[in-house]
Amino acid sequence: MKKIFLAFFTCVLLAGCGGDGQEIVPQEPLADIYDAAYREFEDKDYDDAAEKFLTAETQYPASEWAADALVMAAYSQYLDNEFPSAILTIDRFMRFHPGHSDVPYMLYLRGMCYYRQVSDVRREPGMSVYALQQFQQLTNRFPNSPYAKNAKNKINILKNYIAGKVMYSARVDMRKENWASAITKLQSVITDAQDTVMPAEAMYRLTEAYTAIGLTEQADGYAEMLKLNFPDSDWAKKLKK
Repeated sequence: MKKIFLAFFTCVLLAGCGGDGQEIVPQEPLADIYDAAYREFEDKDYDDAAEKFLTAETQYPASEWAADALVMAAYSQYLDNEFPSAILTIDRFMRFHPGHSDVPYMLYLRGMCYYRQVSDVRREPGMSVYALQQFQQLTNRFPNSPYAKNAKNKINILKNYIAGKVMYSARVDMRKENWASAITKLQSVITDAQDTVMPAEAMYRLTEAYTAIGLTEQADGYAEMLKLNFPDSDWAKKLKK
C-alpha cells in the first residue's frame, strides 16, 4: 500500500461569500478529513474511507494532497471490491494528474481492477483483454517501475488465458463439426499467441480438423509443423500414436 505522510494545515477555506449579510460557512479542514479517512481505512471500513478521501479531493482540488486522496480513494474502493468505482476514480486521477509520480501505480491498480473480474475460460474475453491492455501500457511506459515485474507476470497469465478461451471455443466448434470456424480460430492461436502454451495444441487440432474434411495435404503440413516446432510436447507424442 502506498504510504502517505500527512501534513497538518492551519488554513480553512470558506464556502460562499460574506456579502449582503450571508453567513460564511467554513469547510472542514483538510487535515481533519484526512485523519477521519485514515481511521476508516485502518478499521477496514473501505467504503466510508473512499468517500472521505474523495471529499478531501473535491473540497481541496488545488491541494498538494489532492492526487494522494484519489490514490487512496481508488485503493479503498479496490479493497472493497468496488471495481467500477475504483476505475472511475483512477480515470479522474489520470485526467487531472497525468504527470504524477503515482501514474505507474494507478495503471497497475486499474489493471488489477479488470484482472480481478476475469471470468472462467468458457466466457467471453471481456475483462481479460482490458486488464492485458493496462498491464502492457504500464510495462511499455514505465518498464523500470516497481510494478512492472508483477505486470509482466500478469501479462503472461492473461495471454495464455485469452488463448485458452479461443482454444475452448475451437474445441466446441470441432465437436459440432463446424470445421471452418474451428480452423479460423486455431490458425489465429498460431498467429497471435506464439508466446503462449497453446500453439502446439492448435497445430494438433488443425491436423484433426483438416483430416476430418479430407484435406490431407494441409493436415500433413500442420503435423510436420508440430513435430518440427514442438518435438517433445505431449501433442507431438500424441500425434505419433
